[in-house]
Amino acid sequence: MAVYVLKNDGVSIEVDTKGAELKSLKNPGTGTEYLWQRDPAFWGRSSPILFPFVGKTDCNEFRTKGSTYSMTQHGFARDMEFELLSKTEDEIWFVLRDSEETREKYPYGFVLKLGYRLLESGVEVCWQVENEEEEDLPFSIGGHPAFYCPVEDGAAQTDYFLRFDAREKIVSTRISEDGLATDEKDTYTLQDGYLPITEHLFDHDALVIENYQAKEVSFCKPDGKAYLTVTMETPLFGVWSPPKKNAPFICIEPWYGRCDRVGYRGDLKDREWGNLLAPGQVWKASYQIRIES
Repeated sequence: MAVYVLKNDGVSIEVDTKGAELKSLKNPGTGTEYLWQRDPAFWGRSSPILFPFVGKTDCNEFRTKGSTYSMTQHGFARDMEFELLSKTEDEIWFVLRDSEETREKYPYGFVLKLGYRLLESGVEVCWQVENEEEEDLPFSIGGHPAFYCPVEDGAAQTDYFLRFDAREKIVSTRISEDGLATDEKDTYTLQDGYLPITEHLFDHDALVIENYQAKEVSFCKPDGKAYLTVTMETPLFGVWSPPKKNAPFICIEPWYGRCDRVGYRGDLKDREWGNLLAPGQVWKASYQIRIES
């Protein structure tokens, strides 16, 4: 394992080869750390990659190629050692390839590449999936970065806001106690895009916001000014903090995939919000994290 550092005048990041996980996101001028620093009492990760699944599968199983396989929540890539592919002053790439170990869990060949590209005051997180096999590759992929909220010592999270580029409302798919999607919906009214962070906002687990309802989410201090923004083009995303723990962080999770719906027993290739990559093809996507103050 190794940790790599990239830095410019506006941002400093650290990335671990285990899971190719972002471990730090700082303003080097002020020293402010924005990325959650992993306290197992709340959550022991900071920004894992979700691959080849996003969320849980029904009964922790999935079906493909006529067989049934077991799968843990969010897949296995987040717990595997990635290889350093390339590094420059402002960009770094890692790669994970299928192996006998991964094929026992997920019977497909794949090449997963993760990149981090410094911006003037932030970072672009880049994903690339390659299919070098002669069969279609079904997969889901997502991010799970956790950000301090509150970001100032002595402040209360319930004095802060999330701001969406949607203006009137967002609609969330309700998640069951088993971590699966239900047919229930929760509607959150926005005030000029602002959503107050209340004590009970995450009582039903993550907010799962589907169908391109928003492309930008900002963390805002009590005065309404943004201090960090996540920008994404994903068809859906999650907003999560551990339910009923009053954890001092919130995750904004760009997704190309989602947990199973309650009772889903269909084939992997038909999983809601999943992706199917043809032989010889390459799939690319990214999202950005920008420090505002």
